[in-house]
Amino acid sequence: MADLAPRQDDLLEEQPSRYIVGIDLGTTNSAVAYVDAHESPWKVRTLEVPQLVEAGLIEPRETLPSFHYEAASAEFPPGALRLPWSGEEPNIAVGFFARDHGALAPARLIASAKSWLCHSGVDRTAALLPWHGAEDVEKLSPVDVSSRYLVHIRDAWNRRFPGEPLAKQDLVLTLPASFDEVARELTIQAAAQAGLPRVVLIEEPQAAFYAWIHKHADRWEQEVEPGQKILVCDIGGGTSDFTLIRVRRAEGDKVQFHRVAVGDHLLLGGDNLDLALAHVLEPRFSQREKLTPRQWAVLVRTCRRVKETLLGENAPETVTVNLPGGGARLLGGGRQAEATRDEVRAELLEGFLPRCRLDEKPRGRQSGFQEFGLPFASDAAITRHLAAFLTAHRHVAVDEEVADVADPARPDIVLFNGGFFASPVLRERLLDVLASWFRQVAPDWSPRVLENERLDLAVAHGAAYYGMVRRGEGVRIAAGLARTYYVGVESDEPVAVCLAPAGAEPGQDVKLAGRKFHLRVGEPIEFPLYYSSVRLTDSPGEIIPIDREQMTPLPPIRTVLRTRRKSERGAIDVELHARLLEIGVLDVWCSEVGGERSWRLQFDVRSATQTDIAAHDSAAEAEGMLDESLWAEVRGLLHGVFADEGEDDPRKLVKRLVEATGVDRDEWPTSLLRRIWEELISLEVGRRKSQAHESRWLNLLGYALRPGYGLAADDWRVAETWRLLQGKLYHPSPACRNESWILWRRIGGGLNSGQQRALADPLLAPLRAMHKRLTTGRGRGGEFDVAPQDTPELWRLLGSLELLDVSVKTEMGKMITELLPRRKWEAVRPALVWALGRIGARVPLYGPLNTVVPPQSVLPWLDILMQFPDPDPIVALAVMQIARRTDDRYRDLPEARRTEAAEWLDAHNASQHLIELTRSGGALDLEEQTRIFGESLPKGLRLA
Repeated sequence: MADLAPRQDDLLEEQPSRYIVGIDLGTTNSAVAYVDAHESPWKVRTLEVPQLVEAGLIEPRETLPSFHYEAASAEFPPGALRLPWSGEEPNIAVGFFARDHGALAPARLIASAKSWLCHSGVDRTAALLPWHGAEDVEKLSPVDVSSRYLVHIRDAWNRRFPGEPLAKQDLVLTLPASFDEVARELTIQAAAQAGLPRVVLIEEPQAAFYAWIHKHADRWEQEVEPGQKILVCDIGGGTSDFTLIRVRRAEGDKVQFHRVAVGDHLLLGGDNLDLALAHVLEPRFSQREKLTPRQWAVLVRTCRRVKETLLGENAPETVTVNLPGGGARLLGGGRQAEATRDEVRAELLEGFLPRCRLDEKPRGRQSGFQEFGLPFASDAAITRHLAAFLTAHRHVAVDEEVADVADPARPDIVLFNGGFFASPVLRERLLDVLASWFRQVAPDWSPRVLENERLDLAVAHGAAYYGMVRRGEGVRIAAGLARTYYVGVESDEPVAVCLAPAGAEPGQDVKLAGRKFHLRVGEPIEFPLYYSSVRLTDSPGEIIPIDREQMTPLPPIRTVLRTRRKSERGAIDVELHARLLEIGVLDVWCSEVGGERSWRLQFDVRSATQTDIAAHDSAAEAEGMLDESLWAEVRGLLHGVFADEGEDDPRKLVKRLVEATGVDRDEWPTSLLRRIWEELISLEVGRRKSQAHESRWLNLLGYALRPGYGLAADDWRVAETWRLLQGKLYHPSPACRNESWILWRRIGGGLNSGQQRALADPLLAPLRAMHKRLTTGRGRGGEFDVAPQDTPELWRLLGSLELLDVSVKTEMGKMITELLPRRKWEAVRPALVWALGRIGARVPLYGPLNTVVPPQSVLPWLDILMQFPDPDPIVALAVMQIARRTDDRYRDLPEARRTEAAEWLDAHNASQHLIELTRSGGALDLEEQTRIFGESLPKGLRLA
């Protein structure tokens, strides 16, 4: 197809580099291995990476701990953080020094960046790390942090090989097998940001197995035989991966390896053990209330060392845990607690590797670990996840060469990988549970265990080895798609068509032979995408009923397909194609039947990495579509006001629409609202007729598109609205200005962070000037004069913009609390209180958690609200939002202050549900959602 971009893997093949470099960018440790392809015989070597260590010395180490630390001003003498290649005075460090020193200053430390790369609950491209960090620390995105690790590795390599810069070498980056397409794209983006364009990806379990093959190059064929199934258990600091590799007989009686199954994504690893141990020890340091976030972070980092000591060989009976004091210096006033070997092992083994049956499923309860904001697996029992994986993939064990398989779920061989298995206690427990599942048939059975000498280096070594396999050397693991991919199609029942089957090889083009589709062009459309890790036998073009237990939705492709004739609209017949690239990305495109036109479809990475575009998951479509005769009447009323020939009064339009539809506008279905939006956009020129026309047009447009997300292609609709309206009022009267503010408030959830800043910045300027005049008596007006009576909708708009930086929100909250007691602002008080509740909320309506204002900043706001002598329901609602319990110590107010707020609500006759939300947490009811959003939501749409 002429419209396809060059394949990155093709570019790598054109100019083979001298070195092949494997990089394991792990959650807790990174490692680098390389092969000199000009050597014969070639060898895999480890790159020792210079880095700062505990004493501040620059030493090369075989691993680079995946930790990032930013020093405070004057924290170290000049030159203390300088590395051999540093051209200027750095204030950051990565590696051993960052890990060890950062344990004492956790607010300046970034850890688990790899886990954040696959966290769909935050904007992964936004500067949000360190999570709840110090105010003077530069915030970085998960992509930025990953890129900084790669920059450190790049600079270390270039110093070691000045004539062969890393940017010109073929790189093999590793990632968890369960990383979806979004996380893979972000990994490639991090490499590109570090100036490393020549990248292919490999799954870590495969890389670990390649390392085993390389280590046993002279005898691996004697270690395995056709028909066997190898289970790779890869558990690191942040993720758990299970992979099945089947051994098959090839031509010439040779042995081949086929990767046949990959488990679902599990954010579950060594970090979870650290958290669990910290929860056990916390009451021994503070029985009355939780530790402060700062103390808690220190305890969690300390628990990593306690865990490694007590789960290791020759472990002592007890370990003393020291926790620094809670003062500003973190020194003095420290406390101690004892952790015994037996209690730690019992807690961690029963919590994470409990004995269970093979037919048990993971439990669906919510994970109690929310302190770091990461969406950990709901069930911490790794053994239950493994049992579910083996039973779900029983069919892949059936092999015609082996007739005496006792249980098709049973693996024959196990290969461990990841720092989790550095502990012999954890290894032996998992093997014991695994063997217990199959001993009813074979009482003496246990799997054979393959050994990789260095768990911390195996993945990097395997990645470098794989680079040589791509050049025709070594032994290849046949590893096509580990999942089956589907695209949803319109039908009476929810169905999808198999788009790319499991087992498709890199570079293979998949055609949906015999399947033609009607494709709409010139209007917003959505391609729902799904994948399945268990339906591995579906064929391309096969129509499958959508089963949410077996099929997981991906971010849909949302777009408007354009043609050369801009006005062309309608449907054309197309065929769908897919191709798996070597770098691990799935390309999808459609081509016109009997024509030459084709369109490449991109996975909507933005909607999955940023929460400014909510995932499309609502009941709006289930309301059905409006009767066309009724729509014709609605359309006629809109044209009667805004069309060139229209003469109807815009002030009577909404009343006439209510009469035509027969229901109040709050009952209009979302499908009708979006059609009203579309028609108003086509009649946009009609708002120029008069101030009344523009005011009504703005009001109805925002109402029809609220809340800016929830229906297919809403992000496109919001983008079109932004393009047409931002800064473009034809009648800049107070009425039209107010309606424009209302419109942006209504659809604010569909705006991205940059658009929200663009809205807020020019509005904040006059508010800052006014605030300065009121508080100091000095200063001039801003771009427009602000009188209190003109600002209610302005404040409501600013309060609704949840993607603004925390510093901006904090500034706005401070301004509001200083205006609230002033008599001149008494009429505006409801809007100010409403905005303060939204700005200080512990649980955003649509924004990511990294935009929540810290508890210490909102406590003075709570004090101001609770001083009102006769508070109304708006004040009570704001108090609940600010004091609401979340069970996340980084968001929750201190227990005493939350209790005080709940008692205040009770004393002022607030609803019992508001008191319950403050004391115990929970979900908003429909009335509370409506009040916090500012008005009712369209039918079928509810805030998450």
